Amino acid sequence: MKISFAEPILPREGILVVGVYFGKTFTPQTEEVNTLMGGGLQRAIDASLFKGKKEESLTILAPHGLEMSQVLVIGLGRPSELSALALEEIGGRITAALSNSRDKDAYVYMSQIDAMNINSEQAIAYVASGALLRSWRFDEYQTKKKKEEKQNLKSLTFACEDIKNAKEAFDPLAKIAEGVFITREVVSQPPNVVYPESLAKIAQELSSVGVKVEVLGEEAMQKLGMNALLGVGQGSIRESQLVVLQWNGGSKDQAPIAVVGKGVTFDTGGISIKPAGNMDEMKYDMAGSGVVLGLMKSLALRKANVNVVGIMGLTENMPSGSAQRPGDIVMSMSGQTIEILNTDAEGRLVLGDALWYTQDRFKPQLMIDLATLTGAITVALGSEYAGLFSNNDALSKKLTKSSEMTGEKLWRFPLGKAYDRDIDSDVADMKNIGSGRGAGSITAAQFLQRFVNDVPWAHLDIAGVAWEKKDRPLMAKGATAFGVRLLNHFLQQNYEG
Repeated sequence: MKISFAEPILPREGILVVGVYFGKTFTPQTEEVNTLMGGGLQRAIDASLFKGKKEESLTILAPHGLEMSQVLVIGLGRPSELSALALEEIGGRITAALSNSRDKDAYVYMSQIDAMNINSEQAIAYVASGALLRSWRFDEYQTKKKKEEKQNLKSLTFACEDIKNAKEAFDPLAKIAEGVFITREVVSQPPNVVYPESLAKIAQELSSVGVKVEVLGEEAMQKLGMNALLGVGQGSIRESQLVVLQWNGGSKDQAPIAVVGKGVTFDTGGISIKPAGNMDEMKYDMAGSGVVLGLMKSLALRKANVNVVGIMGLTENMPSGSAQRPGDIVMSMSGQTIEILNTDAEGRLVLGDALWYTQDRFKPQLMIDLATLTGAITVALGSEYAGLFSNNDALSKKLTKSSEMTGEKLWRFPLGKAYDRDIDSDVADMKNIGSGRGAGSITAAQFLQRFVNDVPWAHLDIAGVAWEKKDRPLMAKGATAFGVRLLNHFLQQNYEG
């Protein structure tokens, strides 16, 4: 969808969008439209249940005298509650409300927004960003879907007093949205389209925007001793890959920040096979790597002033005569041995080698990994929060602050020696699952901690938030790209000069 900015002049066609604060208080532009309508806007609102709450909207057919087709009234809530996130969500609701309209163009007429500590141009940019984020859809395989059933809205124009400043405020937000979109795209694609080699090729395309890309195949990983990662993929005909992405936008003497993603492009569970019900959802078991891909693209597009390394551990977990078995013991790149008791606890094996490789080669100042790692985190948190595990309180606080600002929420869980002892093995250095059904997400995180040494590290278990089964203000149901906006904010606020 095209986003543009223009002087506050009423359009001659399309849909007009105006805002109303909680308590039916009009913005100056809404008051102007109401006057042009002879008070008809006020009468229509008074005749409805609309009160101006931020989740409300009201569509009114444009009366005689106005040249546009209809007027969409969006609830803005209270001015004191209009944070950057709240403004983005208003934009998302505008797109959602217009998604079934036959009009291709809409004009958002709210050039003066009373937001807390945010000027009008920046506020408009946030609304535009939310509208853009909500516009993404995945429907390329719906070949028989009627044209009129697909979204007709092609452009949104935002009225503003200072077009130049609004564009400058919107530009970095639009580049972050591009990162979000590539993540949603690869996570949504079916597993016969996105698999380790094809996803590695998509990652290689980032070289065109200035990202340095390396791809390690199985032979290279074998030489490095990455037997934990390779063991996951040995039952598949698809070759496992390790993708290394480097964005060097900071000073040469700045140690990089490392972001590592689990990329199991399809997870059957292997020999410990999953139940058939909902197994199709395991195409998004590579969402962690998808977030790394989207983050690196957005950093490059907005020329972020920071050094970041992105690592994507890509493999496919399939059952076959060559598949890894429960009872196998593998030696990881770290030299630690792992007893495989459940082949469906595979993500930690991928990340174990990827984390060790990252800290050993790049000597990062900190590492963050993202993974759809455990079903247990969904039991604990549902789809509202991702689980946060860390060996560093300061890092956890920074991530939590960014999670609150972006709405990609994190909830911290404990780590401890008692949980760590639970993954000790009688025949190897460790086993890949705990001894019981309890604390499954924590023991998985304890497993990962054995591969980070003393590097400040955070693990984000995104199993419950990578895929949404209902519409949200900034996304339709499906792939969420949870983590791209969160990590962009985290880097902007703490590490970009």
